[in-house]
Amino acid sequence: MRAGVIGAALAMSMLGKVAGAQDAPAGDARRGKQISYTCLGCHGIEGYKNAYPMYSVPRLEGQHPEYLAAALKGYRDGDRAHLTMHSQASTLSDKDIQDIAAYFAGKPLSPSGAKTGSVPSAASVCTSCHGADGIAIAAIYPSLAGQHRDYLVRALDEYRKGGRKNPIMKQFAGNLSAADAASIAAYFSGLGPGLATESRPYTRFGEPTPTP
Repeated sequence: MRAGVIGAALAMSMLGKVAGAQDAPAGDARRGKQISYTCLGCHGIEGYKNAYPMYSVPRLEGQHPEYLAAALKGYRDGDRAHLTMHSQASTLSDKDIQDIAAYFAGKPLSPSGAKTGSVPSAASVCTSCHGADGIAIAAIYPSLAGQHRDYLVRALDEYRKGGRKNPIMKQFAGNLSAADAASIAAYFSGLGPGLATESRPYTRFGEPTPTP
């Protein structure tokens, strides 16, 4: 019963947010590539780790640009607590954010229609927005398929502790045990086709890689 109530609340929240996201202008991915070189220092290296605490920097390629834009605005406006991300995002205009989001999203993932097997009970509510195949059912929510397991655990912990100020996710994460969070992360991180790391288009000397 509780899972149904939370799922309904998520759906109602989704409807309002999606309407706002659809009104936003599409970003310019070519400009986004030009102004996102500092982002690639972390998000363009597969396996790169955030330090203190240590966890994998999230994969972004395949996300919906609407979600990436919302996340960047959250870091910029203080709704998400991460010093480096806040410092980076605080210099960005809304236009910059839309363009960077369009670049990193690339071609957003689409539902595969493939059978995913049994969904762990802890993850059953998550599928209301993030999809049983880990691909978000609306552009304002993140796809989770193929995301780093340790990053997903960290994100849930931040919602639980208030590092990310989303009241619905805080309520959901606050009811999770450590074992539940680990089960959710293991499930979604193992799904495919999944998110990927944007290839870093620079050599070790800092010059752009020549176009073939």
